[in-house]
Amino acid sequence: MMIKKDFGSIIANKRKDRKLSQPQLAALLCERGLDVKAHSISKWEKNVNLPNVLQFFALCEILEISDINRTFQIGTDEKLFSKLNDEGQAKVLDYMNLLMKSGEYIREEPIIYQFPRRTLSLYDLPVSAGTGQFLDSDRFSEIEVGDEVSSSADFGVRVCGDSMEPLYLDGQIIWIHKQETLEEGEIGVFFLDGDAYVKKYHQSDSGIQLISLNKKYAPIQVTSGSILKTFGKVVG
Repeated sequence: MMIKKDFGSIIANKRKDRKLSQPQLAALLCERGLDVKAHSISKWEKNVNLPNVLQFFALCEILEISDINRTFQIGTDEKLFSKLNDEGQAKVLDYMNLLMKSGEYIREEPIIYQFPRRTLSLYDLPVSAGTGQFLDSDRFSEIEVGDEVSSSADFGVRVCGDSMEPLYLDGQIIWIHKQETLEEGEIGVFFLDGDAYVKKYHQSDSGIQLISLNKKYAPIQVTSGSILKTFGKVVG
């Protein structure tokens, strides 16, 4: 621990700010069980001597010095510490222990929140297509997910092909909230006449269309005789 060379003037100025004489300050230290005379304070203020750890900590309390490090420019560099003899290092450790016991100078550790993890089913579109019972298929794997997946997701599917590029790529996992209807422009998973699709839902006076984001694919028109089922909306 290294203290500024003008330690004495800092103590003197703080004492005067509190309108305390050297004998009065000595008396306050004595009330805290420290045998300190006025002439000892005089030597501290003249930088003849330095107080010990207990005296120093009590001084800071009496003189209302809350930011000790900044006031005295105290350093705890390991190189400085290594230059001290055994007695000096012991005093540094004593001082550090006092700071710890005060509870005012303990660094607060960051709070790490652990989000709960859950298991979701991951279906493979090409495997499950054609059955009409997409969510009832036993051809799925289970995957553990955390907060990186929307809390509203009920299951996942793996995209096959490039029809939904650039938003969704071939082989990418997308997460679905199970629901039977979609609003205009929402992207969902559909069963249509024996095939499963990831498409954008579009409805107009001319009927329902399943739209690919990749412009090289034409919209799929849902006819009056088609069997259309909505499995859910893409949520991530």
